[in-house]
Amino acid sequence: MRLVSLLPSATEIVYALGLGDDLVGVTFECDEPAAARSEKAVVVGGRDTGSMTPAEIDDYVRTQMAAGGDLYTLHADALAGLAPDLILTQDLCRVCALPSGHVDDALAHLGCRSDVLSLDPHTLDEVLATFEEVARAVGVPEKGSDLTARLKQRLARVAAAVEGRARPKVAVVEWVDPPFGAGHWVPDLITAAGGEPVAARPGRRSVQMSWPELTAPKPDVVLVTPCGYHLDGAVRQAEAVRRHFPDAEIWAIDGDGLVVRPGPRLIDGVEAIAAILHPEAVPPAPPGTVARVA
Repeated sequence: MRLVSLLPSATEIVYALGLGDDLVGVTFECDEPAAARSEKAVVVGGRDTGSMTPAEIDDYVRTQMAAGGDLYTLHADALAGLAPDLILTQDLCRVCALPSGHVDDALAHLGCRSDVLSLDPHTLDEVLATFEEVARAVGVPEKGSDLTARLKQRLARVAAAVEGRARPKVAVVEWVDPPFGAGHWVPDLITAAGGEPVAARPGRRSVQMSWPELTAPKPDVVLVTPCGYHLDGAVRQAEAVRRHFPDAEIWAIDGDGLVVRPGPRLIDGVEAIAAILHPEAVPPAPPGTVARVA
């Protein structure tokens, strides 16, 4: 089966299922594994925001959305030339990837006949379920079952390691200018790692919050996990958070790698967060994934 992934997390799922050879098209943001972007056709492009500040990115996104514009460009002719059997996309967040409706419209215009599977998890359990959903759609359900079983075993090991320990209050800042608290599956990661999520919206969309709203619960630990950034960018943004939480530990985390993409590496994220919250009970996080800022 010829597969096209229109979001980075779906690309990671495909490779985790051992189906990388079946993947023929990806997006410009698919950087894990590195071979995804270097060896596959890129069918979705977008603006390079690397030189923009968080406030500038937020303004750009809001302006585009208000004008009814798109943040991503579907290279429809390239997509048609790949003749995919299955296209993986999402409707969860217009800021993260092309909505499935845009893909359906493009396929209808081109006269292409491809199945489109939209992956829209809101919780950690739902994220795990999408792995089996993709595997079933490709016709290899056993691969999905095997993958989720292995990941659940790792979650069980973390749960056993932190069982009975005091749970520190944890606030997650997903964006710093303006500030956004944690939503969707991110609070579940905190709970699974042995923490108590505060100023959070479990299973619901993350929203802009005020700094007083984020600081009011008096978190013991603050995790800065900006969407679209790896560890270096998270460290820079975490510096802006320090003054708001003078009594808390401030940690930067590779957001794209461990927290914000609903793929298999979320379990890496749980393990890394558990190492922050319970260093005496859990092995340290791998180098380059987390850094204490304050």
